[in-house]
Amino acid sequence: MMINPFIKNKKLLLIYSLLWIFIAAAQSLILIFIVDAPFDYSIADGIVFNGLYSFLGLSFWYMVNFNSLDNYPAYKIILNHIASAAIITTFWLAASYFILSNIIDDPEYLTMLDESLIWRAIAGIMFYIIIIAVDYVIIYYNNFHDKVLKEAELRTLVKETELKSLKYQINPHFIFNSLNSVASLTLSDPEKAREMTIKLSSFLRGTLSRNENRTNSLKEELENSRLYLDIEKVRFGDKFDYVEECDEDCRGGEVPAMLLQPLFENAIKHGVYERVEKVTIKLKCKRENGFLKISLENNYDPEAVPRKGEGIGLKNIKNRLKLFYDNENLISTDKSDGIFRVNIYIPEKK
Repeated sequence: MMINPFIKNKKLLLIYSLLWIFIAAAQSLILIFIVDAPFDYSIADGIVFNGLYSFLGLSFWYMVNFNSLDNYPAYKIILNHIASAAIITTFWLAASYFILSNIIDDPEYLTMLDESLIWRAIAGIMFYIIIIAVDYVIIYYNNFHDKVLKEAELRTLVKETELKSLKYQINPHFIFNSLNSVASLTLSDPEKAREMTIKLSSFLRGTLSRNENRTNSLKEELENSRLYLDIEKVRFGDKFDYVEECDEDCRGGEVPAMLLQPLFENAIKHGVYERVEKVTIKLKCKRENGFLKISLENNYDPEAVPRKGEGIGLKNIKNRLKLFYDNENLISTDKSDGIFRVNIYIPEKK
């Protein structure tokens, strides 16, 4: 059961108290100027009746919590409140009458009190309806607010899980390809296989810690990619060059961890593999219209038979960017004049 907000929240309790003071003052003024009752009796009347109801009203919160749609059907809730309103109003009138009749010994006032009981009973039922209505609104708002928070937490949790799932697809994919390369070199060039194994070990050691991060700086991602290219250099020797044209102020930008790895793998797989002549893999980065624009391009042989692939790398990047930035238009590719280019746009933090 939720804690009574009128007791928990001092500001709300102050507002509640001021409202009852206002009602008590209004009632006293009506008695003075309309009923022509004595000033001190009218003040006492307003204080006793409304002071007592203000205390009773605080207890309605617990009754409203108990009479929720989770516990009872609507008709039973209505019947419960009708019974509660009758009991509370009767108790309120009896208690107030008892107090006032013991502190005011004026037959004229007591007659007026007797004659006004029916109107006071109607007022008591109205107070009851208003207070429980406010309590239900507060409970509905709190439940709605909690539900929104839980849904947001759940969405974040699902999103994080999907991101981790996508990120962890990268390492096995890369390790699988690298071990295949090592295996192919073991017979043809054992010394290169050894060199590649050592570099692969260094690469994995460095990436394991970074892979736990949600994001890395572009500088760290590029360092990681250079290690990967060093490994592939062992296999392909001078068959490809790597050129980096990155504005200095871009290197501190945050990008999703292991974002660039699949791009370099694609460039090797579809560029270096398929072309007899030397391939140039070029990475460019600059700031453009509130985005960090990263472009990776490589020349390829348009006449070569494309290597089979499932397109996991680019699809993976697209999904990760969508989950990270809630935007599915942050990656584009184009082929023109023998150049294959991938553009990635990373939104800059405001």
